[in-house]
Amino acid sequence: MTDLLYHLTWLSRPLMQQVETAVESGLQGTGLTVRTRAVMEVLLQGPLTVPALAEALHIQRQYVQVMVNEALAAGFVSKQANPRHARSHLIALTPDGSALIEHVMAQEHALLSELAGDLPADEVATALRIVKTLITRFQSHNQGLTP
Repeated sequence: MTDLLYHLTWLSRPLMQQVETAVESGLQGTGLTVRTRAVMEVLLQGPLTVPALAEALHIQRQYVQVMVNEALAAGFVSKQANPRHARSHLIALTPDGSALIEHVMAQEHALLSELAGDLPADEVATALRIVKTLITRFQSHNQGLTP
């Protein structure tokens, strides 16, 4: 069991590298980068502050701020007043940004549908559950550890 988990966790990196290459290829001509695309996908759920985006993306707030600044400069997102905090704006998709990310994601879903081939849905569901569990357990383990 431990050997299988070891291989699963270490294969996540080459998997993500291949996914990123495919996503990057699909973004050509859109004006999006992989990182601004990630921010915009999260914002499809509704406006969020930069700290909330960072939490959703599991990355540092400062890095998300850079990503948001890129999306702002491109006109894909806008700042909105935050009724809960005067200095922490809400970041929201613009209509153009919303249409673009929905188009990009539709293309990505079409690619995944093509690549899925004969993968059994129940095994994919199991893999998803296991990966989510590992993320949660590693987060718990890593709390308080100094990088």
